[in-house]
Amino acid sequence: MLQSCSSERLQRSPVTAKLSKGLSGAEVEHSYYSQREGLNPNAKGLPLADVIELFVRVFAQLQRDGYFHEAFGYQCVDAGHIEGKIADIELEMLLSIRKKKLWPIEKAATTFSEDDFFDVLEFLFQHVSKPIEGNQHDWNGCGMHWETFNQSEGRAAFRAKANGVLELYARPFELSAAGEVLRKAEVGFEPIFDADVPSRDTNVVSRLSASVLRYRRHGSTLDDRRHAVRDLADVLEYLRPRVKTLLTTNDERDLFKIANNFGIRHLNDQQKTNYDSALWLSWMFYYYLATIHVVLRKIDHDDGLSGQKHR
Repeated sequence: MLQSCSSERLQRSPVTAKLSKGLSGAEVEHSYYSQREGLNPNAKGLPLADVIELFVRVFAQLQRDGYFHEAFGYQCVDAGHIEGKIADIELEMLLSIRKKKLWPIEKAATTFSEDDFFDVLEFLFQHVSKPIEGNQHDWNGCGMHWETFNQSEGRAAFRAKANGVLELYARPFELSAAGEVLRKAEVGFEPIFDADVPSRDTNVVSRLSASVLRYRRHGSTLDDRRHAVRDLADVLEYLRPRVKTLLTTNDERDLFKIANNFGIRHLNDQQKTNYDSALWLSWMFYYYLATIHVVLRKIDHDDGLSGQKHR
């Protein structure tokens, strides 16, 4: 019998729950006694091994609910293993990730490094799909044999579950909508990474996107972050004629002093390089990124008003 089935177990899982429903129905954050009293050794997040262990359980649940049946196949009590689109998963991982011994996850995960774990997350994102319709095989409790799937909905569900686990990690990472593990935004700056770039200029949009991606990628070095800040400074340089009309001469000049005098651009022996690079590169990156967004929005607003006057 053809039927549609929603995976309620996926929605009810307590593994990644950090919020609870208040009496009003709104979600409220809850901390427990040892967290409030500063007695919890994992108050700032779980170690990698614990996070991986949690994810293995979440992955097992997704497998049971059919989210990887299309790609990896499934077991039938009558027919044995039914192949999915990928007949040899280990080979596919070797070809795409260029690593061995990542599969099966429930066995390999005990030896995962952080790089391995994030590679596997990105691999699974590429191959997950939500089960939509299929046949119920009742014999000996076999379960659903799914026939139609939705990849975009599957990726959204997988991303939500993966980020629920990553939220518990002591290091700040998240799985992006494009399926890449990236550094999370500093607290308070989260909206800026999700905001649309208010510009139709491909030079601006592409350089801005590349800079953000370079800065946020897992494993980015200080040099990568320095390049990211330099790219943002170059975007402002490109916009400088318009910036001059929006800021006073001193404010406009100060924008570029930072990049030009602190070892980001125009290297010479007058540059100030004896500073905490990790700390100040972070500050410069968010300073320039926020400034560019403000400038672009002001330009877009002024251009809109100008267009209305000429109608």
